[in-house]
Amino acid sequence: MTGAAILRTEGLHKRFGDLHVLRGIDLRVAEGERIAILGSSGSGKSTLLRCLNFMELPSAGRVFFHDRPVGTEETRGGATAVRYRERDLAALRRRVGMVFQSFNLFPHMTALENVMEGPLTVLRRGRGEAAAAARRQLARVGLEDRADEYPARLSGGQQQRVAIARALAMEPEVMLFDEPTSSLDPELVGEVLGVIKALAEEGRTMLLVTHELGFAYHVASRVLFLHEGRILEEGPPERLMKAPREERLRTFLARFSEFSF
Repeated sequence: MTGAAILRTEGLHKRFGDLHVLRGIDLRVAEGERIAILGSSGSGKSTLLRCLNFMELPSAGRVFFHDRPVGTEETRGGATAVRYRERDLAALRRRVGMVFQSFNLFPHMTALENVMEGPLTVLRRGRGEAAAAARRQLARVGLEDRADEYPARLSGGQQQRVAIARALAMEPEVMLFDEPTSSLDPELVGEVLGVIKALAEEGRTMLLVTHELGFAYHVASRVLFLHEGRILEEGPPERLMKAPREERLRTFLARFSEFSF
C-alpha cells in the first residue's frame, strides 16, 4: 500500500450482547485505495462498515481518522473506556460517506431535495448553492433529468444512484458501500456498478461490501475476506481470487461459477 492512511483500526471488536461479531480487526486504508470486502452472511462485513462511520459504536479497539483517534479514553473506577461525543461523530460522518443496501431516500422529497438535504442541514449551505451542487451530483450519476421526480417514480437502480449522489454531495474523503446492488433486480445492477467504477477511476478512497466478485476483481486494488469476525485473508485481487491460500476462502469462491477474471 502507498499513500497516507486515511482510516485505520486497531483491535476493533463489536459485540451485540452475547454475539461477538467483530473479533479484533486491524485495518489500514490508504488514500486512493479501493477495498472490496467479501465474506459469507454473518461474517461481520456490514458491521465493520457501520463501525467505521460510527453508526455502531465499537465495543473495544480504536478507529483512527488521519491518524487521530476517534473518541477520548477515560478512566473511571480503575477501568478505561472510550467516550464518543456526538459532535465528534457527526464531524467524522461528514467526511466518511455511506451508501446502504436499501437506498433510505426520503419518500416525500424529490431526487434533488434528497441530495440537497445534507448540504442544507449539516453543511449549512445556502439553498441556491446546495441546489446547484445537487444538480451537479445528479448529473454525475446520470440522473440530471430526473431531479424533480419522487423516489416512488424511480427504478431501484435510479434510487440507488440518487443515494450515491446524496453521499457525494457531502464531499466525503472516504466512501463506504454496503452491498449497494443487493436490493436491485439483476438488470439494474450494472448501472449502479458503472457509477461506482467511475468513482474508483477518479481515485476516490472507498470500501465496498459486495458479492459481485467479477466487479471486485476488476475494480478493487485490495480484497479482504472476512470470516467469523476476522480478516482471514487479504491481498490484491489477482492473487487472492485466483490463488487463495485459505481453504475457507477457496470454498467461498467455489460457490460462484459465473464471473470472469
